[in-house]
Amino acid sequence: MRYTFALLAALGLITVAPQADAMGPWKKSDCHLDQPCELGARSYHVMEPDGWDGETPLPVLVHYHGWGRNGIHAQKSDRIGASTKRRGVLLVTPNSVGRAWNYWSPDSTEVDFTNLVLEDVAKHYPVDLEKIYVSGYSLGSVMAWRYACESGDHVAALLAIAGTMRTDVECAEAPHEVRHVHGLDDSVMGFPTGPGNDPSYAVGLWRARLGCGAGQDGGDWQVREFLTFHREAWECDAGKVVLDLHPGGHFVPHGWIGRQLDELLGLTPSYP
Repeated sequence: MRYTFALLAALGLITVAPQADAMGPWKKSDCHLDQPCELGARSYHVMEPDGWDGETPLPVLVHYHGWGRNGIHAQKSDRIGASTKRRGVLLVTPNSVGRAWNYWSPDSTEVDFTNLVLEDVAKHYPVDLEKIYVSGYSLGSVMAWRYACESGDHVAALLAIAGTMRTDVECAEAPHEVRHVHGLDDSVMGFPTGPGNDPSYAVGLWRARLGCGAGQDGGDWQVREFLTFHREAWECDAGKVVLDLHPGGHFVPHGWIGRQLDELLGLTPSYP
């Protein structure tokens, strides 16, 4: 069964605190950082942002790790964990089974597991329901795409790094915004181009699903001198799609997650 936050609330499995626009009631747990939060036979990790007052509802970034890794890697990453800590975002990093994700079919149990993780997080932290972001790197990025397809209606933005699904996949749901980054020299999960080497093909699934118009050239931008991104963006009937391309290979780009969070949260761009 695919649970969404609205359904969970309707069933009385969670309650919403209207004055804070957050889930509740909640009680902080002892698991955080390297200490996994146990959830049945599975687990996840959680990392609080710097300077949190212990009461303000928190934006949440759910990040799926790459192949062979676990949830701790993203927390310790200067390119992911450092970015959420500085921006008041709660980082939630599920652990896969066997360090790989099962994202091949629409009935993937990983989607249900992620929703259970979010439900459990809401028991221990005040969550800002309007600011649920989902991310992933490499195979974790494909998993993030799968989650957004199956349970994305409550997701404010998908932040995908170097991994896509096919453009002909049926998506029952979709996030409000999609932001994808890929290296043109990626030899691990190559950047997909369509007929005529059209780079917009890579996000064609979301452009169709969200009802996007013509793309707009967003120009070049960078957060570090050694890496320049080129952006194309689409305004859509049901949201927005952003594609950032760089000339490099298969990696999490310096500053990319931070810049996306800055833009989504209305913050002054900074690094990391």
